[in-house]
Parts: sequence; structure tokens; C-alpha cells
Amino acid sequence: MASSSGNDDDLTIPRAAINKMIKETLPNVRVANDARELVVNCCTEFIHLISSEANEICNKSEKKTISPEHVIQALESLGFGSYISEVKEVLQECKTVALKRRKASFHFENGAAPNGGCVQPPKLSFFQARQQQAELAQQEWLQMQQAAQQAQLAAASASASNQAGSSQDEDDEDDI
Repeated sequence: MASSSGNDDDLTIPRAAINKMIKETLPNVRVANDARELVVNCCTEFIHLISSEANEICNKSEKKTISPEHVIQALESLGFGSYISEVKEVLQECKTVALKRRKASFHFENGAAPNGGCVQPPKLSFFQARQQQAELAQQEWLQMQQAAQQAQLAAASASASNQAGSSQDEDDEDDI
């Protein structure tokens, strides 16, 4: 999908943003540059696909602004229905954050700190929770790999000592 200026770079997600997401999601994994570029292109194409479908749905409903409901309908019509529950959770979280910001802005404008001046610790966002889950899975995988390597070393050591013992037995038979 080309832009009116003909420059495709205007239509991609910034590579730094994708690199940051990859690093946060998979901290212990190296990703080749061409794989990163492929992820950027896939993300861009996915966004174009969803936004185009949402725009068509918006036009059919004779609206001028694409709403979250249009995006959800686009996901469903394109076969991404399995994402809808997560999308709705993120949408609700975004609405909650926006409401809190509006309330905080209103309180600060009127000379009062939100929550009576107390600062609450931030809750984990959906992305942060996913990131923690990925890190735990990565740690479990690394532990399994280490255990497998230790088992292989133990097996190799046992095999070597068995071979050394059997060659010693052969030497003893030659002496007889």
C-alpha cells in the first residue's frame, strides 16, 4: 500500500518501537535484522488490513469516524475473532487510564492532588503482564535446557567411566 507521496517509509511503524517491543517481550533471544524488518512489515500490513476493513464498516454504517466497535467488527470479519476478548480488555484499560488522566488533570488544575495527595503504585498493564509471563516461560525453558545439558554430561561421564572400566578388564585378561 503506497502513500500519496510514493514513500513507503511514511507507512511503517518506527523500527525502534518494534525493536523495543521485541527486546521487552523476548529479552534473552537474539533476533536477526531481516527478521526484525519482517516483523515491522507484518505489523504495518496488519494495521493497514484492519484499518481498511474498519473504514469500510464505518462507511457502511454511515459514520465519519472509526470507532473501537468498527475495529472489533473488522477483526471478526477478517477472521481474527480469537483476539476480540483481549482487544476488549485493552480497550477497557485504555478508557480507564484516560478517565484517570482527565480526573487527575482536573484536580491539578483546581489546585488539588488526586487521591488526597497520595500516589498509588501503578497496576500492571496487559503488556507488562504478558511480558512477565514471557520472561517466566523463558526462564523455565533455560532451566530445562540446563537440566538436559547436565543429564547429557552425566551420561557421557558414566559412559566414559564404563568404557575405561571395560578396557581395564581386557588388559587384566591379557595378563593371565
